[in-house]
Amino acid sequence: MKLSTRSRYGTRMMLDMAQHYDEGPIQIGDIAKRQDISVKYLEQLIIPLKKANYVESVRGPKGGHMLAKSPEEVTVGEIVEVLEGGINLSRCIENPKICDRSDTCLTRGVWETATRAMYDKLNSITLSKMIKTGKRT
Repeated sequence: MKLSTRSRYGTRMMLDMAQHYDEGPIQIGDIAKRQDISVKYLEQLIIPLKKANYVESVRGPKGGHMLAKSPEEVTVGEIVEVLEGGINLSRCIENPKICDRSDTCLTRGVWETATRAMYDKLNSITLSKMIKTGKRT
C-alpha cells in the first residue's frame, strides 16, 4: 500500500504554507515553484482542504491561500484523511458488509491494527513538528 500523489503533494503544499504561516496569504504559483508541483494540481488539492476548513483563501491583488489553523494544530493524518477520504489497508475495515467473511476473518484484525497504527503515527506528526525537526520523523 502506498499513499497517492494527492496525499504526498498535498502534505508538501500544507507544509509550505506552514513554513510561511506568518507571512499572510501565499499565491499558489509561489508554492508551485518552491515545491515543483503544477499550479493546476495544487488548485485541485486546495478545494477539499478548504471544504474541510484547513485552508482559507483571500481574494484580491494581495490574495492567496493560508492555513486556517496554526501549524501546531494540523497533523499529517488529517491531511491524508481529507485528501484520500480515509485510508484503510483493506476495504473491509471501513465497510465490513462488503465481505461475507468479515465476522469470521482471522486476517481482518491484522489489517485493522495496522491501519490504526499508521493513523496514530500520522496523527502524531504536526506541520509544526516537521518544521522544527527539519528532518523525517
